[in-house]
Amino acid sequence: MLRIGCVKYLNARPLIRGWPGEVEFDHPSALCERLANGELDVALVSSFEFLRNPIYRIIDDVSISSNGPVYSVVVAHRDEISRIDEIELDPASETAVNLLRCLLGELGLNPHLKQHSTGILPVGPAGVSPAVVKPGSAGRAQLLIGDQAIRFRQKHADEFQFWDLGEQWNKLMGLPFVYALWLIRPEVVAPKQIADCLRGLRDENLGRLNELIADAVAGVADPLHPEITRQFLSAYYHEHLRFSFGKKEKEGLRTFARLCGKRGLLSGGGIAFDLV
Repeated sequence: MLRIGCVKYLNARPLIRGWPGEVEFDHPSALCERLANGELDVALVSSFEFLRNPIYRIIDDVSISSNGPVYSVVVAHRDEISRIDEIELDPASETAVNLLRCLLGELGLNPHLKQHSTGILPVGPAGVSPAVVKPGSAGRAQLLIGDQAIRFRQKHADEFQFWDLGEQWNKLMGLPFVYALWLIRPEVVAPKQIADCLRGLRDENLGRLNELIADAVAGVADPLHPEITRQFLSAYYHEHLRFSFGKKEKEGLRTFARLCGKRGLLSGGGIAFDLV
């Protein structure tokens, strides 16, 4: 039986909804570790995992990307971004953390990046670290990703500014940014068959997006978090996210790899995509 893993965020639903077998859902960093250890055969994981360890086959034409504001990968801050002196990092996604490092470096900004060593970043009831919201913390900020970022943005839109990493990348590079890819371990047999199934699933879900949105809204319905609406998800899926991995997305990923090398986040030269 194929052991398949997927990030447990709303942005992944068009790529996994309706998969006929079992799926193990987890945070991106945990999935990367399990895929690298051989505990999973296929996983939708952070694109940085491939750049760091390019042993995997990439399922062609499928990704989670943006070509402008992504909405759900942001730095929440109160002061101007150029005046921020500390940013707390979300350890759930190495791609977002390293994208932030690259963007700050290209803009000549050098805030202290505070990495939490264990687990998901501790947050208060508002969904952000208490250190960021306490009085006198204007120079502090926090990286937020995924559904947590969505809920926090909608709930606190009037209290914080949001530095959207997808938007900043597009402004600097003029290219899409690739956040996640389907990766297949090299020893897995029949990778083309697996890839075709996942491409077909993506196409089917995008063709029935209104149904997917209705299911997603029902699945996350929570009186404490009423922010996830049909209207929001329609804009999120149509305007903010892309689910292809074409020529421009590949160019964007190669550019990210070069910047990571420039910043000492990756070793080695160029990368080659083993597409299936």
